Amino acid sequence: MQRRVLYAMLREGLLHNRAFDKCAGVVGEVLKNYHPHGDSSVYDTLVRLAQPWVMRYPLIDPQGNFGSVDGDPPAAYRYTEARLKEISEELLKDIEEDTVDFAPNYKESTTEPTVLPSALPNLLMNGSTGIAVGMTTNIPPHNLGEIISAACAIIDRPSITVDELVSYIPGPDFPTGGYITGRTGILSYLTTGRGIVKTRGKAHTEEMKGGGEQIVITEIPYNVNRSTLVLRIADLVREKEIDGIRDLRDESDENTRIVIELKRGEQSQVVINQLYQKTSLESSFGVILLALDKKRPKQMNIKELLECYIDHRRDVVTRRTQFRLNRAKDRAHILEGYIIALDNLDDFVKIIRSSQNREEAKVRLMAKYPLTEIQTNAILELRLYQLTGLERGKIEAEYLELMKLIDELQGILDDEQKLLALIKKELIELKDKYASPRRTEIVDDLGDLRMEDVIPNVGCVITVSHLGFIKRTPVADYRSQKRGGKGVIGAETYEEDFAEHLFTASTHDYILFLTSIGQCHAKKFTTSRKAPAPPRANRSRRSCVLPRAKRSPR
Repeated sequence: MQRRVLYAMLREGLLHNRAFDKCAGVVGEVLKNYHPHGDSSVYDTLVRLAQPWVMRYPLIDPQGNFGSVDGDPPAAYRYTEARLKEISEELLKDIEEDTVDFAPNYKESTTEPTVLPSALPNLLMNGSTGIAVGMTTNIPPHNLGEIISAACAIIDRPSITVDELVSYIPGPDFPTGGYITGRTGILSYLTTGRGIVKTRGKAHTEEMKGGGEQIVITEIPYNVNRSTLVLRIADLVREKEIDGIRDLRDESDENTRIVIELKRGEQSQVVINQLYQKTSLESSFGVILLALDKKRPKQMNIKELLECYIDHRRDVVTRRTQFRLNRAKDRAHILEGYIIALDNLDDFVKIIRSSQNREEAKVRLMAKYPLTEIQTNAILELRLYQLTGLERGKIEAEYLELMKLIDELQGILDDEQKLLALIKKELIELKDKYASPRRTEIVDDLGDLRMEDVIPNVGCVITVSHLGFIKRTPVADYRSQKRGGKGVIGAETYEEDFAEHLFTASTHDYILFLTSIGQCHAKKFTTSRKAPAPPRANRSRRSCVLPRAKRSPR
């Protein structure tokens, strides 16, 4: 579908330096000539090619409402306009020079290309997602400069290993930026064609007026809906799954900026870890490098994919060179006829003037001079001013240039190394023109989030009662005893019970329980929720109560 949309826009003349035109015209052209199966799929494809949060290198220049990263739908195609971007024209470049095969369209009224010449590796630089019967492909976008560097390395040294290519391609480069945590999944899909890449959004803290602190999310993982992420955070705060957030605002425009104000005294890193754990601010991208190789689906590693692309470019450049060589030879053949005519100009004029018609002149010229029918027809179509001495000099100069070009083109076809050098040269030129810095940062994976990462490290007081009740109370709940006070309410016990042991600890500490039969149990006093209310005399005993004879806390 993408191929048909781009080719239809090329035929419509919607180049990057031309005026915008209605998307309705593009959709109509595709439906009319290439894809008569419904306008929604065509327009959805066109919109996707223009969205910068979906495509690492957008191929269509949009004008109007083309949706948003919040999931807002685009305007109807009668309202929006589009044209090709300059980078997309590189995918269509030289298509008129017999570089690819064309097939009849569905009604055989015209033809369409079966593939594009693709001067750039679009499958890897923009990625692809698709589902078929029993097959799925999910190729992430990559950095164009890195992909071209890897392709050039393969051209220079075909025996290069996949492990060596990793130094050129560190991993995916998503258009929304963010982090990739860990390299295990990257190495897996680069070497085998399958792997799971863990992505995270970018967040930092800012100081607020009055001494408060806020978390600002500036980048989100690929394929994450921004508004859905904000709603999920709000739900977690409402359900008290995350306690440290005081206010939440989405201040985003074209750039992401989600502001999370923290309650006074809260630890920002703990809240950030909770967001990673409980929202799509951390997500996974399952990579499957499956593509068509000689019209057959095949799962490949990164080297095999790049080799397929180089083979495609070898075929395209060979056909383009042969096309240009044939065209140069045809022109040189005509110029040779011109030179013969100019060397015998008076006789040519005499024969033509004495002939009754064009056909007789052609026969007489071919009978007297070593001219082909093509040369003779070209001579008879010459205008008088082209027979002057000045024009003779131009013809001879053009002929000499054509002979040099013919030798150069023939040399490319005869020498495989020259052909590969030309492919590499063109790739490097495009790299210099279109490559951009990496957006997604790859960081080491510190392992899965532990309980300590999502629980604030605060002091607490552990109380063990005479009847065996154990309670953890934050140190902040204890305060200086005022005159006439009755003690901390948190120390309430049953009427016949009293506090027997009291000691301080941290929420990240372990407490050990030794049983009468010599067993030792370790328990971490961490929880993301507030402690339950103290037991009352009329409540049933909870499961934390053990018989005194079987337990001795330490």
